[in-house]
Amino acid sequence: MKISSKNNNLILTDVRDFKLEHIFDCGQCFRWEKEPDGSYTGVACGRALKISQENDTVTLFDTAREDFDKIWFNYFDFGTDYSRIKSALSKDPVLAEAVRFGSGIRILNQDLWECVVSFIISQSNNIPRIKKIISVLCELYGEKISYMGKTYYSFPDINKIRSLSADELSVIKAGFRDKYIRSAAEFFSGEFDGNYFDGLNYDEAKAELMRIKGIGAKVADCILLFGLSKRSSFPVDVWIKRVVEYFYFDEPQNIGKISAFAKERFADLGGYAQQYLFYYARENKIGI
Repeated sequence: MKISSKNNNLILTDVRDFKLEHIFDCGQCFRWEKEPDGSYTGVACGRALKISQENDTVTLFDTAREDFDKIWFNYFDFGTDYSRIKSALSKDPVLAEAVRFGSGIRILNQDLWECVVSFIISQSNNIPRIKKIISVLCELYGEKISYMGKTYYSFPDINKIRSLSADELSVIKAGFRDKYIRSAAEFFSGEFDGNYFDGLNYDEAKAELMRIKGIGAKVADCILLFGLSKRSSFPVDVWIKRVVEYFYFDEPQNIGKISAFAKERFADLGGYAQQYLFYYARENKIGI
């Protein structure tokens, strides 16, 4: 990958294993929107960004090289060799097809706190509604960000959400999830500082997350995968359960057996396998 600057935009050329619609439409994030010109605009890590792509050239608009080095390089996981990962997964014939279909997927390294709240909100919810709830939360309680002549909003920090009354939080219309968001804010403002999970393995980190009221196995696995970079994590919800049954089993299995199967078959690449399978199955309406 080569990096140059033109008119205050960063131009990345020879970008491999990267496709915006694959990255933003595979269910891992909720604050990016596709624009009429095919670009995407979103907010992450306290910064707004417009990003576009033409073949292997990616443009980050009105972006300083310093922000790319400190934020976007890691956020878009540019330091990971996806060609190697796809080659390893493609030894499985099902994954080989899923990888070809979603060849540009990259797993985003998201802010842990935002990930926690976002996937609490995602419970028993659909993506348009999840996006709406998070958007309202940010507009009401986040900090303003001025970018390219428009106003965006950061994700509200732990202390801000912890300070909200039940009535103040209820206006985002998250329903029963309100109390879980408040519970998470209490935990993270107390025991779980920014370094709490350093050094914990997958099982230890998952157990700690599930101490928070409202975080079950699936939500914990999403947080581990997208917020803590535990790439062996294979989140299993009803959708993924059906997809794995469709491709790998002759009869229904419980979620525990699906998780055990994924751990044995995909090992440390479980998170990547889950994203390729999810995107491939959803776009082709497999398992519905």
